[in-house]
Amino acid sequence: MQIKPSASIRQNYNEIAALCKATREPVYLTKNGEGDLVVMDIDTFVRREKMLKLREELLAVEEDRFAGRMGVSAEEADSYLEDIITEADNGKEAAI
Repeated sequence: MQIKPSASIRQNYNEIAALCKATREPVYLTKNGEGDLVVMDIDTFVRREKMLKLREELLAVEEDRFAGRMGVSAEEADSYLEDIITEADNGKEAAI
């Protein structure tokens, strides 16, 4: 985890951007010693958003399973997940 003062984004934008891209992690910016903002490169943001969406979908499927509603077979789910992961790795939107 990288922590920088908020002034660094104004003074060293290119450095902060390079740090985000190199580490593929968010950079936490502080203001007066307190947490203020989090910045990350767009590729990392998109990947995290896709992973969150996938987790939400998996949770919904799990809730359906516990409630006894019919779902898909393990093979179908495995194939679906492999497709989503491949598309996420290639930077494409999953066709859901």
